[in-house]
Amino acid sequence: MKDLAKAASQTAEFLKLLTTSGGLRLKYRIVAGAGAADPDGLEDRLIYVDLTGPDAELILERDGETLRAMEHLAAKIIGLEPEEHDRISFDALGFKAERAADLREIAEGGARYVSEHGRPFSFDPMSSRERRLLHLLLKKHIDLRTESSGEGGRRFVVLYPKDAPSRIETRPDTRSRADEIARRFRTR
Repeated sequence: MKDLAKAASQTAEFLKLLTTSGGLRLKYRIVAGAGAADPDGLEDRLIYVDLTGPDAELILERDGETLRAMEHLAAKIIGLEPEEHDRISFDALGFKAERAADLREIAEGGARYVSEHGRPFSFDPMSSRERRLLHLLLKKHIDLRTESSGEGGRRFVVLYPKDAPSRIETRPDTRSRADEIARRFRTR
């Protein structure tokens, strides 16, 4: 990102358009530079947008689909290449922080499963950003490795023992298996 102040200004203009012409009842706070850094260090963000207001719940429906769409549009507006999209991050009502915590639990549950059973574990389909976070979270397990599999909205992460061969994986369109594994290991 060449001009951080300009990118933040363009982001503000985009949000102003959504809240005036678009009619969304949102308040937003934009932080750019060092203050925008992800406290967990998982995202390499330079701009952070915190959304609140009466319609904040609305943009979180369908597992944050509208929030991700807004984030994607803002990345396009400020001219980020696809591999740089994590430079701008939108959140509303702590949704992404809560999801990151969920991903940590799911990752640890999957890691325990693979370590105990010696078999690959397929996580449920998720967005490219969440898959990237899952890969990063699992990197610390040196005896395991991750790969992405599937296509489009059905793309998911597979966790393998380090030396196990890759195989073509298929997953159903549910979020139940990873959540169940994470729940099972959380109660131990």
